[in-house]
Amino acid sequence: MAEFNTIGLIGRLGSERAVYSMKRLIKYLQSEGLTVTLEEETASVLPNHELHVCNNDEIGRSCDLVIVVGGDGSLLGAARALAKHDVPLLGVNRGRLGFLTDITPEEIEAKVGEVLAGKYMMESRFLLDMLVFRNGEAKEGGDALNDVVIHPGKFIRMIEFELYIDGQFVYSQRSDGMIVSTPTGSTAYALSGGGPIMHPKLDAIVLVPLNPHTLSSRPIVVDGSSEIKIKIGEHNSAYPHVTCDGQTHLVTQPGDEVHIRKQPGRLQLIHPLNHNFYEICRSKLGWGSHLVD
Repeated sequence: MAEFNTIGLIGRLGSERAVYSMKRLIKYLQSEGLTVTLEEETASVLPNHELHVCNNDEIGRSCDLVIVVGGDGSLLGAARALAKHDVPLLGVNRGRLGFLTDITPEEIEAKVGEVLAGKYMMESRFLLDMLVFRNGEAKEGGDALNDVVIHPGKFIRMIEFELYIDGQFVYSQRSDGMIVSTPTGSTAYALSGGGPIMHPKLDAIVLVPLNPHTLSSRPIVVDGSSEIKIKIGEHNSAYPHVTCDGQTHLVTQPGDEVHIRKQPGRLQLIHPLNHNFYEICRSKLGWGSHLVD
């Protein structure tokens, strides 16, 4: 157990089930003689804990492993905050689907124990950087593990924009927007929009149009190192929103350019040894199992 001595803990707020699992996890980690550090917002739902409390930056610098208790949304938020620190993340699922958080509450001690004993697999995932340029000047930005989405906001209006990949003009389009997704996000919103499922190991980005005003517009898969530019049409009556992982958003203006590229740093995601991407797809997406003779 020498590899992971200081464990950071981040939990889903507003969930009694997550609080129960966090208390159980803390008890187990302390029984193993490990140091537990709580993220400051998580600490607010765990009164009388007597544990060290710090912000995400301090957790990233001081912890050997961070365990996230919640759903995929909780892990997405933790990933964006901690990816720059290169600290590995492990997810305990207290949400719904759980493509990223793959330890169930019933197996916390067994599976976390295996990870602490060195029995795990490490997976590297890349994130996207997004910057909005206005009149050639960078204004606002964000990052995403799943996807960057351009959409109309609360008003249902079509958006006009131009798409460029690596400086080359691809097309102009009128649609409800565009999903720019990593392989990690290909099983999220991009899938609902008709995009392909991509294996997490792929170095690729998929662009999925949202309800395009043409039958010939289809998702495009491009190299992961591609530089994507979406230029908002000058004559748009709407002010399109840009959302990162569905958790942070900003509002653009006609003529703005949205630049999207892969981040240089990568998220290190830990899974138990029995982790199987295709088995997760079968169980979460309702794929058929083995045929019975």
